[in-house]
Amino acid sequence: MPIKIPSKLPAKKQLEREQVQLISSDTALTQDIRPMKVLLLNLMPKKRETEVQFARLLGNSPLQVELTLMTTASYKPKNEEHIYLNEFYCTLEEIKNNFYDALIITGAPVETLPFEEVAYWSELIKIFEWSINHVFQRIGVCWGAQALLYHQLKIPKHSLSEKIFGIFSHKINPAKLRLMQGFTDIFPMPISRHTETKEKDIKNFSQFDILAQSDIAGIGMMINNMNDDLFIFNHLEYDFNTLHQEYQRDLNSNQDILMPVNYYPDNDVNKTPKNVWRPFAFLLFANWLNQLYQKTPYDLSSLQNRKV
Repeated sequence: MPIKIPSKLPAKKQLEREQVQLISSDTALTQDIRPMKVLLLNLMPKKRETEVQFARLLGNSPLQVELTLMTTASYKPKNEEHIYLNEFYCTLEEIKNNFYDALIITGAPVETLPFEEVAYWSELIKIFEWSINHVFQRIGVCWGAQALLYHQLKIPKHSLSEKIFGIFSHKINPAKLRLMQGFTDIFPMPISRHTETKEKDIKNFSQFDILAQSDIAGIGMMINNMNDDLFIFNHLEYDFNTLHQEYQRDLNSNQDILMPVNYYPDNDVNKTPKNVWRPFAFLLFANWLNQLYQKTPYDLSSLQNRKV
């Protein structure tokens, strides 16, 4: 089944070039199917690239997915024109009476700040609280995962002595295969983080299961078994050149940054990196959507009566 996105969204052309199945609003209305309604809270600075990255993964499923793009009202990014955001993005005030199968909270370039000093932190808390009775499941990615954990349980993030940057092997937890069906025992994940969530802090809470972990980089993914919230601390959604772009950005701004490890062939920045993680990204989101479809209520408005 295809993914439904705004018909004039610029990302549509890129997705069509990649042969991601798309569906128009008119066609969707003729199908006797309730689509999976997914809300993407896009906190990344390059919003258009992030749209493509997540739409690509959500479109690789036998289920019809309707994607809604969300941004913050209290903070507008400097590198994205307001006309574009006003046309394609919604804010909490505009959708507060709607219900969704899932909310995805992306990463954000604010991880070195204390949570309370992030410009839109108070609004993000409102979104998290609203989602309890308006969203069935949530995915937090990188800083989005850390923010959700901190708001829920005050689980802290810890600063690293140097940035974890590159492609790192992760081992899956063989006892927790529900979302990891089809994964190899070891698989790669791109990482671009200045902070980490430590296992010792997670062990204080019995509801969490670690799904994937790196000997070097720590927890890669985990799940809250009480509500199926999924926490992905790394970036399976990244394109083959995203880490390269970040590396060049940091070099151009004179930051003290090491070359991303296990990324460039022969550690040569002039050689094109290979995307060895995308099959696992597709697989994870296909498994997740399948699980979501089996559990989510047909009438999403029933979420307003959900007790936490």
